[in-house]
Amino acid sequence: MTQSLPKLRLGTRGSPLALWQAHAVRDALLKAHRWPDEAVDVQVIRTTGDAITDRALSEAGGKGLFTKELEEALLDRRIDLAVHSAKDMPTRLPDGLHLVGYLPRADVRDALILREGVALRDLKPGARVGTASLRREAQLRRLRPDLDVSLLRGNVHTRLAKVESGEFDGTLLAYAGLSRLGLADKVSSVLETTDFLPAVGQGAVAIETRFGDIAVDALVVPVVSPATGLALRVERAYLAELDGSCRTPIGGLAQVEGDEIRFRGVVLAPDGSRFYEIVRYGPINRALELGIAAGKEMRAMVPADLLPH
Repeated sequence: MTQSLPKLRLGTRGSPLALWQAHAVRDALLKAHRWPDEAVDVQVIRTTGDAITDRALSEAGGKGLFTKELEEALLDRRIDLAVHSAKDMPTRLPDGLHLVGYLPRADVRDALILREGVALRDLKPGARVGTASLRREAQLRRLRPDLDVSLLRGNVHTRLAKVESGEFDGTLLAYAGLSRLGLADKVSSVLETTDFLPAVGQGAVAIETRFGDIAVDALVVPVVSPATGLALRVERAYLAELDGSCRTPIGGLAQVEGDEIRFRGVVLAPDGSRFYEIVRYGPINRALELGIAAGKEMRAMVPADLLPH
């Protein structure tokens, strides 16, 4: 590390998955720059979202609940970079901050964890499935309207424990998160994106810095994935056009295929009774335009009661 640069202070939430992500970024930085362990200091910051466990985030203020305190620490210069789950990031960031990039994206799919059985078809009518995601709930209700889908908040271990205890018959979680925590063996089946399109940003670890902090950005650039950045540019532009918070079930996935990007997006009614889909392709040098166009087209397609104008 150059003499002029102080120790990098990396901010993160304190959940087991957030800590895994933070240390993945730290380890990548240490390896890329051949730094000693003490060069990057991980600082845990409790967020509003961590304190709310009794209701859905859509009722409490949306995605920013997991980022607000980290972003305040960035703006106050108490930390130099913040690490987030990309799917937790609002589409509009506070003035003075930006996303410098993402670690290479992991598996984007959702995973099904059941107390008994291995697939959705194994759940009996009326079985209780827990989730905190409106997107997962809507897609589940679309396929299995006979199930009792209920709110299940808490970190990964808390949710798994409630299935194991019999309080719930099953739950849905991001496969990437389970794998990162060494819990892939808890997965009953992995749900293909044809039926369960992921949240925008799912499987990606985002790195946020102060806009114009050239020294820090230059240190981060060697560890970020250009392909993941292109995909997330499309997905986040799409979500921004829909004004997506946590109140509408929205899914989106962009994949880089050579010099082209394939994007698929969905919007559902909360009960799964209505489903709107869009698939578009575009060149990688028009990623932002592709996302914006897909979002505008979807907004024109979806009734106003699902996406208020």
